[in-house]
Amino acid sequence: MKRRTFLLGAGALAAPFGAEGAAPVPRIGVLIHSSPFAPVVEGLRAGLKELGVVEGSDIALEVFDAKGETKAIEETARRFERERVRLIYCTPTSAAIAVKQATTEVPIFFCVGSDPIASGLVESFAKPGGRLTGVNYLTTDLTAKRLELLKDLMPKLRRVVTLYRPGHPPAEASARLAREAGKKLGVQVIERHVRSAAEIRAALAALKPGEADALFTVSDALVTSQSQLLIDTAKALRMPTMVNLETMVERGALVSYGDNTREVGRQSAKLVQRMLAGARPADLPVETVTRLAFVLNRRTAQEIGLAVPPAMLVRFDRVIE
Repeated sequence: MKRRTFLLGAGALAAPFGAEGAAPVPRIGVLIHSSPFAPVVEGLRAGLKELGVVEGSDIALEVFDAKGETKAIEETARRFERERVRLIYCTPTSAAIAVKQATTEVPIFFCVGSDPIASGLVESFAKPGGRLTGVNYLTTDLTAKRLELLKDLMPKLRRVVTLYRPGHPPAEASARLAREAGKKLGVQVIERHVRSAAEIRAALAALKPGEADALFTVSDALVTSQSQLLIDTAKALRMPTMVNLETMVERGALVSYGDNTREVGRQSAKLVQRMLAGARPADLPVETVTRLAFVLNRRTAQEIGLAVPPAMLVRFDRVIE
């Protein structure tokens, strides 16, 4: 496999030894499923800096973007374990599951948007019970609220289309919540099952104008890995998009509701620092981040011809002009 490691910032991957005779610099292997999750790592870096942890002398980060490929995550996780990194830091749930399955000894820190107990990552929030701990932010649990907010924005909303992987626990749970919310709101959820990036591209290419009133994303990192294509397709169809990552709205999606992933990464730094100091994951409770934001890309609204009612506009926590 061609190595596709990239470095986020100067000094991200320091030499394993400093001056002659100095102790090795502790290494953190960082694995992100795809580029939309890179802001988590930006936040981690900012949080470590705030704590006085100097990158390059106190720690070295090696960051790998798997570009949505599970096999690449597994192979890199095994390499990190062979090279005896101090810990593997990974996001989101899809990456954490793959890293856990691919390794046997290395401590793992995760940032996930779905229930880590249901995903089999930990035994409980208070007592993780193994070699994994991390931060849980809200993505799956906010599915119904996102559909409700989209309905508030578009009172005439009747049909939304969503793409996701069948058999992937977070996606299945999120799709179920969308169906249940849709019944209460009078909104039909049109489901398209996809199992690869190629199938996502085909499903998006097959979308027709008027087939649905909006495109609605559920908790599926595979679909998120194709977020720019999703955004561009929806714009071409003049179709509003409700997504679960603020970074996708920065890239051109219409609206999102959820945690700011940069802030998730920043808050994770305290637990990472404790692991670097020797704390066992089994003894570090999983923390929950709940700083939610409702975000609008007003430029996208103008491009697709959607008028945002003034009464609705004041409800947004952030408006991207």
